[in-house]
Amino acid sequence: MSVYELIPGTLELLILKAVSLGPLHGYGVLLRIQQLSKDALRVPQGSLYPALHRLETGGWLDTEWGLSENNRRAKFYRLSTAGERQLIAETKRWSSVSEGVDLVLEAETGR
Repeated sequence: MSVYELIPGTLELLILKAVSLGPLHGYGVLLRIQQLSKDALRVPQGSLYPALHRLETGGWLDTEWGLSENNRRAKFYRLSTAGERQLIAETKRWSSVSEGVDLVLEAETGR
């Protein structure tokens, strides 16, 4: 499933969670989401980098330049203190929405 098919704001939640597990460069974020979802979610690079920029600009991600695994200069992202709070809030919101959708889908038909 492409992130285009997800509820707005979900990509940001996935990025915050991926980065909460340890600092990553942009492509590493993409790979971690894909890995954690067991290939169920694929993030196009054209969606990832604008979302990373929004999260950085919003103060939810801190950045630092470093070298990637293949010795290329890369920007590494890590969760800021505000990002930690946002991840908690967004996780609670997602859980609530998910539970509501589950309740609707589990409803018995009245036939």
